[in-house]
Amino acid sequence: MAKGMREVKRQIKSIQSMKQITKAMEMVAAAKLRKAQQRAEAARPYEEKIREMVAHIAAANREVSHPMLQKRPVKKTGYLVITSDRGLAGGFNSNLIRRTVQILEERHQSKDEYTLLVVGRKGRDYFRRRNYPVLEEITGLSDTPMFGDIKDLTSAAVNNFANGIYDEIHIIYNRFVNAIVQVPTSKQLLPLEDIKAERSANDYQYEPSAEEVLGVLLPKYAETLIYGALLESKASEFGAKMTAMGSASKNATTLINSLTLTYNRARQAAITQEITEIVAGSNSLV
Repeated sequence: MAKGMREVKRQIKSIQSMKQITKAMEMVAAAKLRKAQQRAEAARPYEEKIREMVAHIAAANREVSHPMLQKRPVKKTGYLVITSDRGLAGGFNSNLIRRTVQILEERHQSKDEYTLLVVGRKGRDYFRRRNYPVLEEITGLSDTPMFGDIKDLTSAAVNNFANGIYDEIHIIYNRFVNAIVQVPTSKQLLPLEDIKAERSANDYQYEPSAEEVLGVLLPKYAETLIYGALLESKASEFGAKMTAMGSASKNATTLINSLTLTYNRARQAAITQEITEIVAGSNSLV
């Protein structure tokens, strides 16, 4: 009995230590979530404004065209998948990877029909272990990534489309809704389909020309969409971590209470047994 009580007491201390860790991780994730959410929200006005400018140029100059706006026969598709480097984030990575695999199986008959550009060690390791065609990868991003950190990847994504390595590229990431809800989302990145606007009453003169301005803005817009998706993914990651660590702390509290009750019952039984033995010994001496 004493051995069993010591074991229960060790388990209680061990779980209490784990609870302290998960509680600290929850607080850290909450602090990082606030910053990541602010950065994601701050990037949206820039994305909207550059989209508005591109849409205005395209609507006001019907004769202007650009390869990034034109559809072509799809022989190969690229997928930019954004995961995280670390785990302990609930279903953040597993849900996104599951959604990616589902999309690949639904749209393609073989692995020759697509290629992957992967952000994050979790996604990179999963797809490489299963021999998926990974063309580009980037890992080791900070918790507050700057655009320069993914400049090479975004440029590669746009240039590969321009060079015909793939004829479409989709971005798959976790869209941030709130700390509890993160939605795996697939969005077509190239060719750009959402560039639509009514012709404005105000016409602008562009120098050197509308076509050249559009040629500069369109790659920047595509890169901005990728960076915005990365910021959304970071906010989703910290939200998922905060929720997962909060649940772990609650589960630890429940388990501690259960083990404490077990320990107290065992201790009470041991004391009762000792009293019974003392009384029995006293009676035998009478």
